[in-house]
Amino acid sequence: MLRSALMVLVAAIALLMVGCRIAPVYDVQQAPIVATHAVSIADVERAIRTAGASLGWQMVPRGPGSMEGTLVLRDHRAVVDINYDSKSYSIKYKDSSNLQYDGSTIHSNYNGWIQNLERAIRGAVSAL
Repeated sequence: MLRSALMVLVAAIALLMVGCRIAPVYDVQQAPIVATHAVSIADVERAIRTAGASLGWQMVPRGPGSMEGTLVLRDHRAVVDINYDSKSYSIKYKDSSNLQYDGSTIHSNYNGWIQNLERAIRGAVSAL
């Protein structure tokens, strides 16, 4: 009896932990460009491309101050819009597959990928 109650408790905890893998979508809004000197929009574009490529993102320019980033890992795909100027940048969810996106929440791995991209961009920009 105690053993089956323990097994039910373990199963319930496992289900709860699986549910915790879903989180609100993490977007970056107007993160400031912090550099030791004035930078151009072309400098920022290069920094974003370099940062993304270092993490496996495919970065495609979509016009002045706009880039689309795509990350494919196994059977998961994340697509973001990155808007930037010489003062700030934003990273916003655009599309995904196999990440349980429901309009406001997504698999928490996505948020980790975006946070890693944000850190990489911040580092690349500060090295300008």
